[in-house]
Amino acid sequence: MTPKNNFLVKYMSSKRVLVLWDEKGANTEDTSVLRKKSVELPVPMDKESRKIIQALIDSFMARDDASGLSAPQIGINKRVIVFRTKGFDEGQKKVKSIDDIEVLVNPRITQERGEKVTAAEGCLSCPDVQVEVSRFPEIKVRALDVQGEKINKRYLDYVARVIQHEIDHLDGKLIVDYGDVYYPKRKQLFFEKLFNDTR
Repeated sequence: MTPKNNFLVKYMSSKRVLVLWDEKGANTEDTSVLRKKSVELPVPMDKESRKIIQALIDSFMARDDASGLSAPQIGINKRVIVFRTKGFDEGQKKVKSIDDIEVLVNPRITQERGEKVTAAEGCLSCPDVQVEVSRFPEIKVRALDVQGEKINKRYLDYVARVIQHEIDHLDGKLIVDYGDVYYPKRKQLFFEKLFNDTR
């Protein structure tokens, strides 16, 4: 992705990230959006689709605490994800350039390879917790790029993990669905009550 993508220039329409809970407890309104299965954007992409993509990019670029973001996380139940492709190794927090991200529209994993690797994952929509999640180290994805062109790409290791995590969001699945949830000891009472109330 290069700067010549004319509608990817300004980051002004960033939206709030939806969460399953906040400091008051379970957030049922946000949860209903996050748990809904998303629908594909039309092909060829129309003006509304481009606005959705732009809003997702803006929301992602405005943050310094994310490796990826899906449209449902900003309240749009469409099958679009954005993720960073550079800067992980240098410990870079904020995405520096539009060249460091990639957008996948209507993504579909067509191949999964290798033995699953388990690692701790966090999620903007599940604040303050981590879950051990097993994911494939290599995937092949069929999708449209930001310009609406068909792509078929292979992704490895951390980027493959991020893409699998974001595609889960498109199907209403979150890290808390994978197993034991680890949370800070100082918030033990909050999370025990939250998980007991929502089961």
